[in-house]
Amino acid sequence: MTSRRIEVLDLLRGIAIAGTLGTNIWIFTDPGGPADVMGALGRPETVETLLRFLTNGKFLALLTLLFGAGLELQYRSAARRGVPWPGWYLWRAGLLFVEGLIHYVLIFEFDVLMGYALTSVVVAYLIGRSERAITIWTVVVGSVFAALIGLLTAGLLAAPASVDGGSEPSTLFSDGTYPQQVAARIEMFVLYRLEIVLIVPMGIVLFLLGSRLMRAGVFEDSARGAALRRRLMVAGLAVGAPLNLVTSFAGPGWFLVDRYLLPPLVALGLLGLVATLARRATGAPGVLRRGLTDVGRTALSSYILQNLVASALCYGWGLGLAASLGDLRPWWVLAAWAGICALFMTLSTLWLRRFERGPVETLWQWAYLLPQRRPEKPDKIVENSTKR
Repeated sequence: MTSRRIEVLDLLRGIAIAGTLGTNIWIFTDPGGPADVMGALGRPETVETLLRFLTNGKFLALLTLLFGAGLELQYRSAARRGVPWPGWYLWRAGLLFVEGLIHYVLIFEFDVLMGYALTSVVVAYLIGRSERAITIWTVVVGSVFAALIGLLTAGLLAAPASVDGGSEPSTLFSDGTYPQQVAARIEMFVLYRLEIVLIVPMGIVLFLLGSRLMRAGVFEDSARGAALRRRLMVAGLAVGAPLNLVTSFAGPGWFLVDRYLLPPLVALGLLGLVATLARRATGAPGVLRRGLTDVGRTALSSYILQNLVASALCYGWGLGLAASLGDLRPWWVLAAWAGICALFMTLSTLWLRRFERGPVETLWQWAYLLPQRRPEKPDKIVENSTKR
């Protein structure tokens, strides 16, 4: 990997982090909070629906593809060093799961890290297999996932009233205390974590696809890489995006198709577009690109920070802006998203001027290496003691 290729991955990861906030910000700024997210699906105005379309599911899928590309790099590194695989990678996945669990309990109901951790364990055992085996796994899991989305969508269309249940909006996030919200996450763990049923199969497909795109040279500065990026842009932006726009306005019954089925196709187009533009860029990176690249280098820290800051801005235990500025939707939501993005871009850049990794990444790396450190041998200890 050249430094330029790594920068492209960091840039894409930073864009994905900012894009996931573009989806989640609508949850934070709803006066009912995450508890009211399903009921809100049937209520957005035309402008808000269009704005949600721009981010919904697409950057989650892009981030998932990049996790797969990262897993491929770690597999290559292990093979190059002759280290058993998956080996210590399973410990890495376990740490990611614990981090996601803490993030879920303390900050945000719709954490994706737990789902990524479970997915990475499965894919770790697949990534080293033959191309034929990987293709079979991708097709089979992808077909099962698409069939599941189809069945659930048929159910939603048959009983649309179940999506907009008509219950009173929750006041937990507009008036409740922080401890009450934490207690609610623990109590409703199964309900809030149901998304993992969809995240894991979708993640398996996108992890494997991200790995195969890396092997195919999608980030390489070559004719093959350029041709592959063009095909991705056509499939994702010329085909996937228009279809996704239709489902965004088709009603709440199409929610699952709109969030989980079509966005991965659009994400492939975004990946191809950003990688192409990054390759064509000349000169030193500007403020925006530098900031997004630094966010990509501190992705875990930025992901947690954006959700923590959004909670403090919007919930009742913080500034309570979701309730007080409800009449200004959707415009104040855009301002909140832009402000939080500017914050974590600035902080990541300042942090990386002094440190190699983000704060969460540093702690995570320490925890990852801790059990691998070998204790000093007794005879070595005696020798050192004698010298002193």
